Amino acid sequence: MDPATVEAEGLRRTRLAAYVRQALYHVPAADLARAHERMHQASLERHLDYFMDGRVNTIRVLPCPITILPEQLEYLHQVVRTLHRALLRMPELYLSDPAVRRILRLDPVEDEWFRACWTPAVEARNPIFDRLDGLVDYSSPVWKETLRFVEPNLTGIGGLYLVPAVEEVVDETIVPLLASQGGKFRLSRLADARELLLEFLTEHLTAIGRPGGRICLIEPKYEMEGIDEQRRLVEYYRRRHGLEILHADPAELRLVEGEVYCGDDRVDLVYRDYSVLDLVELEAEGADVSSMRTLFRENRVISSIAAELDHKSCWEVLTDPDLAGRYFSDEERRVFQHHVLWTRVLADRRTLLASGETGDLLEFARREREWLVLKPSRGYGGDGVTIGQTLTDGEWDRVLDAALADEELWVLQRLAAIPVLEVPALSPDGTLQPEAFYHVMGYASSPSGIAILARASQRQVVNVAQKGGMAAVMLVEER
Repeated sequence: MDPATVEAEGLRRTRLAAYVRQALYHVPAADLARAHERMHQASLERHLDYFMDGRVNTIRVLPCPITILPEQLEYLHQVVRTLHRALLRMPELYLSDPAVRRILRLDPVEDEWFRACWTPAVEARNPIFDRLDGLVDYSSPVWKETLRFVEPNLTGIGGLYLVPAVEEVVDETIVPLLASQGGKFRLSRLADARELLLEFLTEHLTAIGRPGGRICLIEPKYEMEGIDEQRRLVEYYRRRHGLEILHADPAELRLVEGEVYCGDDRVDLVYRDYSVLDLVELEAEGADVSSMRTLFRENRVISSIAAELDHKSCWEVLTDPDLAGRYFSDEERRVFQHHVLWTRVLADRRTLLASGETGDLLEFARREREWLVLKPSRGYGGDGVTIGQTLTDGEWDRVLDAALADEELWVLQRLAAIPVLEVPALSPDGTLQPEAFYHVMGYASSPSGIAILARASQRQVVNVAQKGGMAAVMLVEER
């Protein structure tokens, strides 16, 4: 593509995003007021909520969709699948390379489970349904340069129900109003995350010789905290596909003559939001978790035992030139170099620094506070994430010292610009006020498609659990 065409395409992305925002601002206030009420009712009907501190909170849905072009979607899908395939290799690297084991350190009990359950059956077909979180500004003329992945999420990923539900709300209430303005664009929804998951589950049932078998969704079923997605997925699959999918706590499973049951129903495949450490804790409380161990060994759990390597430090394996050069192709390494943020396990050691030079990691960390982020390698929900530029030098030193003293691994990551988008915020009276929100994306994919979770917040640590909101990412095409 010649430079003039590249420049024109870049401006086209910016122009189409502006068209969508302008169309929303031109909708009459009375119509927007009715849309506000319909959005509220639609959110309640779809249970767009989460539990926190014993209370039910409704997730805020932003009215203006974030737009993405077909060619952007295609490129994103290619990059996400490249990273997905790289993450599938982490188990073999963990088992064969001591350097990787230090980066992806497991507790002894986790390591025992991992080795016992990494059977030839799992190795032959390692089922991981993941979500990769990243930063990007789709409207930028140089949008590929803004695409940076911050962490993998390999199991029990959030958004599988919420993302399509948010898209439905916006598609039903806002998109018709935008179309009524005679815009120069057409909006359509992306792949449905619920359908991508179901496709993955049914294909794996066939692969393990149990086609049409019974699926069970596993989570801490009776803990009223966080997002209640599994129950909503069960309801959706029953309503949309007539499927009777089970929903259980691991303690409710039992092993009978080599088969796993939930009540009187045989379980053929499990989709889990439950870690090995959680299972070990459950067992210590007196529960029998042998059913889950059997399911892991027989490759009947999604995501597989490999998802215990769900560490932010996976990015060190991909951004360390020695390790990446040893295990990945030139094409894969180019993707890592362009789109994976420099990440290192925090320790007193020498390594290749984010500056491109080899040096002392701790000295670099203390000196380059404003360009770094500190994170627990296995945390989630934004907990423990510290952005260096928000602290003083003294505060940063104390945070680093506390992380060094912690038994758990922490990682340093190069700070990337978190995209800030102007979002028209809709009031009950139909007025629109521009507000600025930080945005973080999450990409759940299969070979056939990709779904995008768009979280928004007025805080730099962007997460629905951090009292943020959600936006719909929609495909935009010129009329």
